[in-house]
Amino acid sequence: MTVHNLYLFDWDGMCLHYSEWHHKKQAGIPKEEKYKLMYEMLFFIHSFVNKMSPLDMKDGFLSFQTSWYKLHYYETPTGIKVVMNTDVGVGPIQDVLYHIYSALYVELGVKNPLCPMGQTVQSELFRSRLDSYVRSLPFFSARAG
Repeated sequence: MTVHNLYLFDWDGMCLHYSEWHHKKQAGIPKEEKYKLMYEMLFFIHSFVNKMSPLDMKDGFLSFQTSWYKLHYYETPTGIKVVMNTDVGVGPIQDVLYHIYSALYVELGVKNPLCPMGQTVQSELFRSRLDSYVRSLPFFSARAG
């Protein structure tokens, strides 16, 4: 099992951060286009799930899976979206996504006066701590990729 990549989006679809670990296939399109496509897909899936669910979906969708990967999704009350793509064998990781948001993004990005709100997180400390945290996860495999 492994982690392929991670996105952080703001409420308006701007990609605040993107990291890759074991992402074998490159899209062949500019990164900005890749971010836009991912955000639009999330928007439509979220909308579809909310409209089709017979129950009140207070959490919306948490993940979806293809035969090749699993997309895990966490959205904060302020509209920040944390998206991690992993192997299909990885179970629920809401606690991991919440930790990335609260302990890393908020503490090292939002509270950092050198990181302007609404812009890509440029903090090297944020990037290195995020990388260390993801590599420490039990489902991260250094041999993948």
